Parts: sequence; C-alpha cells; structure tokens
Amino acid sequence: MQFNLLHLQWWGYVLFTLAFTHITIAAVTIFLHRHQSHHSLELHPITSHFFRFWLWLTTGIVTKEWVAIHRKHHVKVETPEDPHSPQIYGIRSVLFGGYELYRKEAVNCATLETYGNGTPDDWIERNLYTKRPSLGITIMLFLDVILFGPIGITIWAVQMLWIPFFAAGVINGVGHFWGYRSFVTNDTSRNIVGWGLLVGGEELHNNHHAYSASAKLSVRWWEFDIGWMYIRILSMLGLARVRKVAPKVRTNPAKVQCDTETLQSIVYHQYEVMGRFARSLRETANNEIHRLQRARAIHAKNARGMRSAIKLWLKVDENYLPEKQRLVLKQAVQSSAVFQTIYSMRQELALLANRSNESKELLAQKLENWCRRAEESGINALREFSQQLRCYSH
Repeated sequence: MQFNLLHLQWWGYVLFTLAFTHITIAAVTIFLHRHQSHHSLELHPITSHFFRFWLWLTTGIVTKEWVAIHRKHHVKVETPEDPHSPQIYGIRSVLFGGYELYRKEAVNCATLETYGNGTPDDWIERNLYTKRPSLGITIMLFLDVILFGPIGITIWAVQMLWIPFFAAGVINGVGHFWGYRSFVTNDTSRNIVGWGLLVGGEELHNNHHAYSASAKLSVRWWEFDIGWMYIRILSMLGLARVRKVAPKVRTNPAKVQCDTETLQSIVYHQYEVMGRFARSLRETANNEIHRLQRARAIHAKNARGMRSAIKLWLKVDENYLPEKQRLVLKQAVQSSAVFQTIYSMRQELALLANRSNESKELLAQKLENWCRRAEESGINALREFSQQLRCYSH
C-alpha cells in the first residue's frame, strides 16, 4: 500500500517542485550572494537562519565555501585563478561540470581563509551545517517521500540538480559567454536575459559585475530582478534592510567644460561610460565597414569578420578577444583612419576612467583635452558622446 501525505495530479507535483527549487534559488541569491558575499543588504536573524536551514536541506552548501569561491571569482575574474571562468576552462566544462569545479575549489584551504571571512561561525554552523552537510539533503529525501510517495524521489533529484546546473553551470558559464552587455566591465560577464525570473535575478550577471555591491541587479528600466522584488517585500516586513544599490548617473546640462567633478563621475561610473561609448560608436563602425566595402578596400567575407570583431571589441576589452579577432581589429585600425581614431580614443578614455596616481586636476585637464579632440575628430558620434560626457556630475 502506497503511503504519502499529499495525493496530487501530475501538475501539482510539478508546481511543488518549482516552488521548492525557487525558494532555494531565492536563498542563494538573497542570502549567499547579496547578503553574505557582498553585504549589500542586512537580513533579520529569522530570515537569515531560515535561508541557512533551507539551503542545508536542499543543497548541502556550506556558507563559507560558497562565499569564498564567489569572492575569489570577482577578485581573480577571467584569470587562471578564477575558480570557474569559461574563458579558462571552456563553456562546456563550466556549464556541465560547474559543480565539480566548485567542489575542487571548496577544499582549497587558502581560498577559504582568504575570502571566507565574516560568514556565520556559531554553534549550529560549526556542529551541524558545516560538519554534516549530507545530513540535511538526506532529511529532505525522506520528507519528499513522506509528502509525495515514490515520486518524491524524482522531486528530490530535481532539487539536488537545480543549483549545480543553474547556478554553478548556467550563471557561471553562460553568464560569461552569451548574452548582452550594458556595461563594459573588466571581464566577459553578460546579462543572459533582461527578465531575471528563473534563477532569482542572477541572469543579470553583467549588471552585477558592474555594481557588485548593489542589492538590486536590474539597472535598465525594462529589466526585472525578481530577487529584488523579494528583498523589497522582506524590507517592508522589517525582515531586511538594503544597504546599497547601483547609483544613477547624474548630469548637469549647463556644464560645458570638464572639471574634477566630471572626472569623479566617470571614474565612479566607468563601466557605464564605456558601455555608452560602445553604443554610441556602433552605427559609425558599421557605416565605416560599408564604406570600406564599397571602396573595395575589403571583401564581403572580410567585412563580416571585421563587423563581428569591431562589435565585440566595443563591448569587451581587447585582451578578451579571441586571437583571430584581435588580428582583424588590428587590420581594421590599419586600414581606416576612422577606426584608428575610435581605437585610440577608446583606449585613452579607458585609462582616464581608471584611477591614477596623477592629481585630479591634471586628470580633469586630460579629460577636457580628450573631449576637445573628440569634438574635432570629424566623427559625429564622438562629438555627441563628448558633449554628453561633459555634463556628468558627481
């Protein structure tokens, strides 16, 4: 005789499975990621401990291990020391073997000691959650079977695979390989889609790398971060307090000359500035490729390759381009005065946007010189971008 507490239609089991896995995703993004790893919000002890307990039941994740690995990813991003970069290990290895990469790094004591500071270290963490992580997922198996009968084993299996695939695989893999980039960060991070629903808003991965300390992952008006929605609900209930969100760019249309305030603003919003530069010059680059093609300076096949290389280069640093596309970019710069100007102006702007040992006054003067040369370049998109840049206010 089959014994289970709940007798449901097939869709009922599906809904329960999705509900369970979604709570787990919420626990990962709100507790492990935004609260523990980046301290972008504070959680009430009741909320915090519920997430710790739920993660123990459904994943066996040890908080210190997860946090340390994630922090190391940000510090060592896209280098051989990055625990799970698809640029280093390949997209297939991260997408389908992300959990193995996680486990490999989790036993690295140096990683835990260097990057795992500030995580829970109370009695229950030391003696239960960290010491016996497999006990929690075993208890979850029995609970699923008691609630749903034999189908509970399948529900449990889905729960166990959900985080290893979607968090360790999809976010860490696809989030650094496919998608769109709103910000030109010093890595290859991408927003997979604009609507962060399936994995709690973590789909907006490029936004996160641009403003890692922000509790809100959506930035554009059309983006949606369901994790942020949950945080707002918890805040209204007094169960959470937001500490930091991504700042908005402030502009002063009356400004006509760059000063130290302009400099501070572009340093603070450097990824936004470089992203806006990329979007501003995209049409100009396409038009120049068409001109070269009409002038028979390049063949149609080469034009496609050049268009792809220029498009990618505007979005990511030259160092992250594949070797073949770096060569195409070099050829484009050599064959066109327009591309030579765009290339040199982009490189100079990136240097100005990064902090320097030079005085603010000197850097502000260099920024003013950059804007003047951009406006005298004869490239309309550069002129318009420069005029917008002058208006930045801190």
